[in-house]
Amino acid sequence: MRPIRLEEITALLSPYEGRSPFMHIEVTPGAFVRNVQATVVQAYVRGAGPFRVALRLADDGWTRVEGLTHLTVDEEGRLLMAGHDDKGRLTCALQLSLERFPA
Repeated sequence: MRPIRLEEITALLSPYEGRSPFMHIEVTPGAFVRNVQATVVQAYVRGAGPFRVALRLADDGWTRVEGLTHLTVDEEGRLLMAGHDDKGRLTCALQLSLERFPA
């Protein structure tokens, strides 16, 4: 994973607009959802690092993850974003894929 740059994350999110990706969202400690699918109407990125990504979903839905610091696109083409604290521990994640994530 590499540190997030605003221009890059914006460009990587835009292909998901108008599509229905599978999402994995995680907040540590304590919560995650996996393989939730919804139509992304528009993606918003805010902050100067760490970043906040909000996805406006069809039918008045929203999802938002704050504290994202790193990203990568893996060999399967999935966009993987994560937030790490000052000790390198995972604090949050937002992952998008056009295919289901492994169970």
